[in-house]
Amino acid sequence: MSHGPLPDRDDQVNAAARTGLAAAIDRGLAILNNIIVVFAAIALIAACAILSYSVLSRALFKAANYWQDEAAVFLLVGATFMTAAYVQQNRGHIGIEAFVGLLSPLANRIRLWLVDAVTLLFCAFFAWKSWTLAHEAYVDGQVSNSMWSPPLAIPYSLMAFGMSLLCVQILVQLALPFAGARRS
Repeated sequence: MSHGPLPDRDDQVNAAARTGLAAAIDRGLAILNNIIVVFAAIALIAACAILSYSVLSRALFKAANYWQDEAAVFLLVGATFMTAAYVQQNRGHIGIEAFVGLLSPLANRIRLWLVDAVTLLFCAFFAWKSWTLAHEAYVDGQVSNSMWSPPLAIPYSLMAFGMSLLCVQILVQLALPFAGARRS
């Protein structure tokens, strides 16, 4: 199994090929992803604080907690989906590397490209469905079934935007080898 950043992302040979549109988009996404990660970390801390407050207020004061669970879930959904492009950018997902030793370097590059292409198709479908859900929820004024009743367009929009960023990230990673950049 493999996880972690691409080993050749910032080497000297690859740096020469990091000019052009794909590389500029990749650098822009890297900046955007780093900003999103900071906000996602804050969202995770806020979700922890909200859930801790919920438990303490319920246990100590017998207070109702009709909004805490839902607020925490919205924050967790946002943090999860919005950071998907960051994880993809750094190849932080876990991949099974059983075939790497058996395949030639060219076959491995083709395998990686095919995996990214199939992943892009799935993520594009997911993003499209998320945008349709967000649009429906916004137009119809859908809210959750809780007493707090926050609009469902919020988590659907976070899912849609996060999956769209992921699609752009995968597209850039698919395009970079054609622009002269190496990949592992």
